[in-house]
Amino acid sequence: MTERSNSFDQETVNKLEKRLSQRPEKTDLVDRNILKDDKGIAPSLVAAKEKLQRSQLEDKLGQALQQRPKPEELVKEGILLGERNPLSPCTKLTIDI
Repeated sequence: MTERSNSFDQETVNKLEKRLSQRPEKTDLVDRNILKDDKGIAPSLVAAKEKLQRSQLEDKLGQALQQRPKPEELVKEGILLGERNPLSPCTKLTIDI
């Protein structure tokens, strides 16, 4: 390492060099989904690619939500209880003693 200035003491430089030597490889970070792998794509197009992927995912989710059965259908099939409101975050439970 070349000497730049005395702004860092040798202990700090040694610690930094040790940390950098233990740093994971880029491929490992990509495999663990920490970094994105944008090989073969011009840097100017990366943001557009991510926006397109997000839009496609939103469309897919919207279609899936539209195709799911209505609460009334689930009650009819015996999957949901009739008196329970599926849109309510909590249901009232009464116990007769």
